[in-house]
Amino acid sequence: MGSTTKLEGDAEIRSELQLLIDKYGNERTALKPILHDLQEKYHGIPDKHMQILADMLRLHAIEVQEVVSFYSFYNTGKKGKYIVRMCKTMPCKMAGAKEVAEQFEKILGIKFGETTADEKFTLEWTSCIGMC
Repeated sequence: MGSTTKLEGDAEIRSELQLLIDKYGNERTALKPILHDLQEKYHGIPDKHMQILADMLRLHAIEVQEVVSFYSFYNTGKKGKYIVRMCKTMPCKMAGAKEVAEQFEKILGIKFGETTADEKFTLEWTSCIGMC
C-alpha cells in the first residue's frame, strides 16, 4: 500500500515537471528556469522534485543538487513567500546594515535565519548583492 502511494505521488510530480519541461525544454539550459518556477511555487525546492527532474533531464541527481546548493537564491528547505536578504560584508555594515537588520527583526518578530509562523517572511544573511 505504501509503495502505491509513493508511485502515485511520483506520477503527480512527473506530470508537474513535464509541464515545466514542455515550457522550457529538456536540455541542461532548462534546469535553472525550471528550478526557479519550483522555487516560486514551493518557496523551496523539494528533494523529490530534484531527483525526478534529474531523471527526466537525463542528469545525475548530484548535478541538480549542485546547482541548487551553488546559487544562494535557491532553497531546499521551505522559506517564506518573501525572503529579505541582507548583505553581511563590511561596506554594508558601514552603511548601517546592522541597524536595518535589527528593525526587520523587531517588526517581523524573528531573527535572521528564521521564518515567520505564517510563512510569509524569511530573513537571511547573504554575501554581496551589490545593493549597498
